[in-house]
Amino acid sequence: MPTASVRKFRWSDVPKENVTPVIARQIVTGASAMAGMITLQKGSVVPKHSHVSEQLTWVIEGSLRFVINGEVIVVSAGEILVIPAWVEHEATAVEHTVELDIFSPIRQDWLDGTDTYFQAGAPKA
Repeated sequence: MPTASVRKFRWSDVPKENVTPVIARQIVTGASAMAGMITLQKGSVVPKHSHVSEQLTWVIEGSLRFVINGEVIVVSAGEILVIPAWVEHEATAVEHTVELDIFSPIRQDWLDGTDTYFQAGAPKA
């Protein structure tokens, strides 16, 4: 395996982006997959959306309430939710939550700033 493509990251060194006043994320990308460490304050909302990427959401701390196809799914610390590509979903932080999202393929909208669906759930200033 060529080591030129191998990279190591420490989350404490990855820049944090404030997506909304109550949601922050850190992103690491590879060639065909990406990981996002997301911090959500209690009550924060990720509005309904879908994307070409398959998504694995691992809740590290706290819990998220997802609504998918009209079904409520609560994902708590230590649990992983797999969301297939193009499945509409929304999430609300039941409590302060830290979670890791893994996407394949890479979420280009996160990289180029066109993920404006976040703003629909942002608290008003």
